[in-house]
Amino acid sequence: MEKRNRKEIVCLGGGNAMPKTVLQGLKKYPIRLSAVCAMLDSGGSTGRLRKDYNISSPGDIRRSLLALSNTSTTIEGLFNYRFQTGELKGHNFANILIAALELSSNNYEKTLKEIKKILNIKHQVFPATLDKANLYAVLENNKIIKGETDIDVPKHNGNLKIKRVFLKPEAKAYQGAVKAIKKADLVVIGPGDLYSSIAQILLIKGISQAIQKSKGKIVYVCNLMTKFGETNNFSVLDFTNEIEKLIGRKLDYVIYNKGMASNVKEKHPELINPVKVNKNLDKKKFIGKNLFKKGSIDHDHKKIAKILLNICKA
Repeated sequence: MEKRNRKEIVCLGGGNAMPKTVLQGLKKYPIRLSAVCAMLDSGGSTGRLRKDYNISSPGDIRRSLLALSNTSTTIEGLFNYRFQTGELKGHNFANILIAALELSSNNYEKTLKEIKKILNIKHQVFPATLDKANLYAVLENNKIIKGETDIDVPKHNGNLKIKRVFLKPEAKAYQGAVKAIKKADLVVIGPGDLYSSIAQILLIKGISQAIQKSKGKIVYVCNLMTKFGETNNFSVLDFTNEIEKLIGRKLDYVIYNKGMASNVKEKHPELINPVKVNKNLDKKKFIGKNLFKKGSIDHDHKKIAKILLNICKA
């Protein structure tokens, strides 16, 4: 397939889910692949670097860069290395490297270019925004929670439903991300934590507008499990409705799981139950498959890739 005829697929997400599920599954196919990454992480190594140096959050974009890398196991291990003692305890090496490149060059495009060169990346990786904003959640009792981390791992009563989320101050989309979304043949949203990963991208000014103007099909990869504090008791339609509300348009397709989960409570107590499957879902829009990777709580990235490529060709 000639390069100019290759399909263009843009993937939006944060955390580990989207990189492990979508990017790893698609990266070896003859397509033009772009990742648009969450940038408002406020916890762990990323949160410390962001607070200390007023930089863009490196954690989520690091995961996408690594998922798309074509490098040695030694370099990959280095980028995943986390310091265990001393003043650097808890810091990830790649987070420090990305922060140092951003501070020394004062040019985020140059920073990404250098990291892509080190990791031998052929595809595109964009930040959703470079603006310094925070994610807020309004709970059903009207209490306001500040910061991605406290939404992700609730210190409040996690049984309380999230009514809405917003950014403060307003954040503007990175223009490279906007351009990629508008010209994509396929825009893939998720999987990932609904509010702490996905919503923070879709709330950025210019992202949902670009999705609305995109010439491509819009697909949502629904989570396998509900998460305490964010999506307690959610069904496939609950996830779908929230995503459609955030993007301001209907999704063309929703990929969801209808297989059985293995027992994950011991290792992942924050994951509650498999997402409920509603009755009489429109089969033209909702694509249900057994998506659990064998012996894992992750999506089977090979199955997801095949479904997405079939949608792209249709």
